[in-house]
Amino acid sequence: MNTKHARLAVVVKGWPRLSETFIAQELVALEEMGHDLEIWSLRFPTDKKRHPLHDRLKAKVNYLPEYLYQEPLRVLRGIGRNILRTGFWKATAVWLWDLMRDRTTNRGRRFGQACVLAAELPPETAALYAHFMHTPASVTRYAAIMRGMDWGVSAHAKDIWTSPEWEKREKLQASTYGAEFLATCTGFGAEHLKGLADRRDRVELIYHGLDLARFPAPPERTITDGPLRLLSVGRLVEKKGFDNLIAALGQLPETLDWHWQHIGGGNGDTLKAQARDLGIDHRITWSGACDQPEVIEAMRASDIFVLPSRIAKDGDRDGLPNVLMEAASQKLCILSTPVSAIPEFIDTGVHGILSDDAPKALAAAMTDLADNPQKRLSMAEAAYERLTNHFLMGPHIKALDARLKALIGE
Repeated sequence: MNTKHARLAVVVKGWPRLSETFIAQELVALEEMGHDLEIWSLRFPTDKKRHPLHDRLKAKVNYLPEYLYQEPLRVLRGIGRNILRTGFWKATAVWLWDLMRDRTTNRGRRFGQACVLAAELPPETAALYAHFMHTPASVTRYAAIMRGMDWGVSAHAKDIWTSPEWEKREKLQASTYGAEFLATCTGFGAEHLKGLADRRDRVELIYHGLDLARFPAPPERTITDGPLRLLSVGRLVEKKGFDNLIAALGQLPETLDWHWQHIGGGNGDTLKAQARDLGIDHRITWSGACDQPEVIEAMRASDIFVLPSRIAKDGDRDGLPNVLMEAASQKLCILSTPVSAIPEFIDTGVHGILSDDAPKALAAAMTDLADNPQKRLSMAEAAYERLTNHFLMGPHIKALDARLKALIGE
């Protein structure tokens, strides 16, 4: 194979997405390392803003039919171009077996998108690489079988903890056309997935890390007068625990002057009503989805970053949120919870505080940090040191680079 012009097809759920800076950061870095990428997105963008990172990516972006009925002729052409391939019938058999265990319209849509992807991949495509182990990996797997290609995948959080075990296991077995490798961004997730793979070395822990070149040097933090400035960044979904945080804010001492700013997309009507009922809505700013420069500006103006992550009823949970490393990059004191892989970055009492997610515990932690500003500064310094010593992007992107080069045959 002439690998000089080998192209790596990258399958993502949606592009671009404000909440997935870790993917944009990775793809930009891979391009700068010489990878020739082409993006295939299962969904059209819904965010009104973009991060500067998105504009740095040179890769061509293609959109597969988001719903098959919207582009029926394209789907039929995809089936027609693949039907004479031996791999098409192998992929069909795999898909039908999956469909027997997951009788959903989403499963049908995955196969239709895979047919289009397999039909439209440029001839120089050497391999496929998916972000997220659930829907994107399914589309990638079916298309790879049709085309007789190798594929790899990065798994993160929701895709690991809400996917059925049979599906995760089969995507990690050579005998069932599984991925050549799976990269995952937490040790917690890596150990779980290694236990499902036919070979433990099929799974590799590769932290996203942070590219500090994208961030300004941290501000000089000092103890100042005025309200305690609290900041949270995250989508308004159950696993982020913002309802518990609002309840905790309602329990803060009346003598404490504070203000909370939330950044992130999602429907906040219920949370805003909760704040009104508690009589604290005048102390809250709902900023909605923001781009990276706006997030950084808010971090630099805040005293405590609060992310009260928890396990949702369906098992969904955070992995190691990149936003915690972003907060550390600006020497912003961190208050979070010991969910999933968050303790891999933060030792409580050293790099920040990991509290129980119950409102009473969160309120006590915020009150303690309000009363001890020097403690905040000390832990923020320690978190910055941990970030720069162990969680920068460089070493981790090199590990992914090696995996991807092996995947495309370089």
